[in-house]
Amino acid sequence: MNALQKGLLLGVVQIALVTSLAAKLSWDRHRFPRTWAKAGTWDPDLPIRGRYLGLQLEVVCGNPTAMPLPQIPRPQSAPPVFNPPVYLRGKLRVENGHLASDCASINDAANEDTVPILRQQRRGQSAMTTMLSEPVLFFLPEHASDPWQMAKGGELWAEVTLPKSGPPRPIRLAVKRGDQLTPLEAK
Repeated sequence: MNALQKGLLLGVVQIALVTSLAAKLSWDRHRFPRTWAKAGTWDPDLPIRGRYLGLQLEVVCGNPTAMPLPQIPRPQSAPPVFNPPVYLRGKLRVENGHLASDCASINDAANEDTVPILRQQRRGQSAMTTMLSEPVLFFLPEHASDPWQMAKGGELWAEVTLPKSGPPRPIRLAVKRGDQLTPLEAK
């Protein structure tokens, strides 16, 4: 086998690997449930990875009062203190069109089908926020418009696929203004 044949064989193997990965992800999108989830985000730009958004997806807990946040005692004259976060685990599912979980304690749900979830009260908010503790990555084309800037005056949402195990996989982004969800084009 000469150098040209070896190079062609290597090229065919690489194309087969990329094509098989694309086929698997496409098959998963049709086979597993999909839903929209509200996303908080930051926009890192690493030279090795390229440009992407780290999305923190909000999760609706099946029983949000089951795991109350610990209260910090404070004197009457002290300024308000915010509760520390509570780390939970849960299996993700689609419930009433939302990303949901049973949000069990870490000790109750320690298997590979569950993902880490964080419950906390953010500054200036009276309600609890429940989100995935690990962000999921949504990669952008190099010269794409910043989705966070396009979402000004609305909320950024992500359509995700829920595989049997592991974190959700983001498919596309949208902006929600009022009750209207408008998908964004990443160009």
